[in-house]
Amino acid sequence: MKQLQQRHYVFIGLALVVIVTMLLPYRPEIVPSAETRRMHEYIDSLPEGSVLLISFDHEASSLPEIKPLALALLRHAFSKRLKLIGIALLPEGTGVGYGLMREAAREYDMSYGEDFVYLGFRPQYVAAILSMGESIPETFPEDYLGQAYDQLPMLNGIENYDDLACVISVADGSLTTHWVEYGHARYRVKVSAFVAASMVTTYDPYLASGQIYAMVSGLRGAAEYEKLIGIGGSGARGMLAQTSMHLYVILMIIIGNLIYFRQKQRGRG
Repeated sequence: MKQLQQRHYVFIGLALVVIVTMLLPYRPEIVPSAETRRMHEYIDSLPEGSVLLISFDHEASSLPEIKPLALALLRHAFSKRLKLIGIALLPEGTGVGYGLMREAAREYDMSYGEDFVYLGFRPQYVAAILSMGESIPETFPEDYLGQAYDQLPMLNGIENYDDLACVISVADGSLTTHWVEYGHARYRVKVSAFVAASMVTTYDPYLASGQIYAMVSGLRGAAEYEKLIGIGGSGARGMLAQTSMHLYVILMIIIGNLIYFRQKQRGRG
């Protein structure tokens, strides 16, 4: 029971560290990485009206990390007056993706059907990626809200990947590799990624080979992107809390080891 109580104190301390740092007005200085700049510059370079397909390839459990990434991307794209098509290759990402697109669209007075569309989820992600390479209307005859594809003005003339500027996978797992292996390799669509930090090493080889055009990763990537677009968000706040948590855990490890070695010395004595 004594050990359980000690663990409780550690967790309570961690919770306090997170709460206090999230409430502080201070924000750490962020220097955007080359990869984040590459993604930002690409979006900036697109002419108004270019169409991006954003695929929400993640589960709900990763939302604290994925949401800042996705909102930074959506805000940048809408500020540049780009047209967005949203889909999901995992069922859990379906409702999340729609909610995030609606949230960002409201900030920029974007209209559904005119400026953005959400097509929703299709099972069997490999089959869905290949099918969209042939015909997006046949893959998604209706949007997420049940409206016919050909009744949505923004989708007029959009038949397959040839009509898109880029596919951007917002992912917490390995689904981005399928966009590379089936979308890029077969149909030569440009693929970029906004991914959880844990997936960076998985995608680095694709990035180095040019199969992924650019990649923004983790809370730090979200904070970097927020700085580049000049819009505050939860990425910078999350970075401060994350850094404080890491320092707290390191401190607990040091204290734990000191206690252990002190008790060991007393036992010998």
